[in-house]
Amino acid sequence: MPAHLVRPRPRTRTAAAPAGSDAVAVLRRAALPLMSRLPALTDRLMADLHATEPAYRAAIDADPGDIRREIQRSLRHSVGSLLDPGRSREAARACSARIGAERAARGLPLHALLAAFRLGGALIWQALVDEVTRHHPRDAHLLVHLAADVREYVDDHCACVAEAYHRAEHELTWRRENRRRLMAAALLDGTTRIADLPDAAAALGLPERGRYAVVLVAGGRGAGPAPAGTRAVWHPGPDAERGIVALGECDVRGLAAHWRARADRAAGLRVGISSAVEGLAGVGSALRLAGTALRICPPDGGTVLLDDELPAALVAGAPALGGLLADRVLGPLRALPPADGALLLDTLTAWLDCDGSAQRAAARLYCHRNTVLNRLRRCEQLTGRSLTRPADLVELALALTAYRLRPRG
Repeated sequence: MPAHLVRPRPRTRTAAAPAGSDAVAVLRRAALPLMSRLPALTDRLMADLHATEPAYRAAIDADPGDIRREIQRSLRHSVGSLLDPGRSREAARACSARIGAERAARGLPLHALLAAFRLGGALIWQALVDEVTRHHPRDAHLLVHLAADVREYVDDHCACVAEAYHRAEHELTWRRENRRRLMAAALLDGTTRIADLPDAAAALGLPERGRYAVVLVAGGRGAGPAPAGTRAVWHPGPDAERGIVALGECDVRGLAAHWRARADRAAGLRVGISSAVEGLAGVGSALRLAGTALRICPPDGGTVLLDDELPAALVAGAPALGGLLADRVLGPLRALPPADGALLLDTLTAWLDCDGSAQRAAARLYCHRNTVLNRLRRCEQLTGRSLTRPADLVELALALTAYRLRPRG
């Protein structure tokens, strides 16, 4: 409702000051009886709002006593501002701002709130006009001088309400987003209590149960959308964006295909995807798995699904042991002149990537098949491992992985 409906006229209107002063006196004399009629005015405004504003209708039906107290408090400030503008103005504005903030917190639409204030202003103005025309009809013409001021002050309090509403709405949005961030961080850190999982699920818009994966995205310009059929919540990390992905009808291989397609279009994009875990309670474990997948990912970009790289994950999960294995198995190759050592390591890597086919490895390396076989025999001689013995082959493959994952410095 509007408050402090009357103020002294600006100095630019000094010619109208006498008429304005008389009008103000009439207005204040008419306002005094309204204090005793506040309950009836409150009932009238509640009825009007119930009939014309669906949002207020729902609020009144839910808690009529709360709405009644709010309306009567606002009307009291409005009428009080007519009787003593100097002392009532700030209190009236504070009341309007408080109503704006409280109604924002309760989700009442701003347009309904502003409609209530305008209806309240019109109701008080009509009550004043009725009072003057009934008891002082000769003074009714003086009210014309104050009609514009009344409209101005109704607009002023509507602006006050809107400002407080938007400020409260912004604060509420920030609090909700901050709560979501904290809940997502706790899930990823594995510190969420089991009893808090339902609240976290509701706040993040994720199912408490079901299959989840964590996706780590580094080197790109934002994580972007998750594939269709999934739901994702993203949280910033120190080195990568962290995505909590509810898989729904998708599986981790479909998730990996989605990110491989994106990585192909974005140079330098690196993506690590965990194995699937059950429920939000498993997200913390999934983050650790995704971190291992990201460490395996090539530095120039690509997508690694942990399920496809479990042997490499074992090495990446124990970097000290991996380094020891690489030194012990590949040390003789690395002791060669750099060009010779790199040539043998590249040949061994290509042969393993081609599933042990010397012909395909030769095509990849742009050399003859016999050249590949000669280099492989030299690798066997230097390392003391045979490429035909399964245990030696596993050891060589793991050592190569450890060598590739070792930080370069």
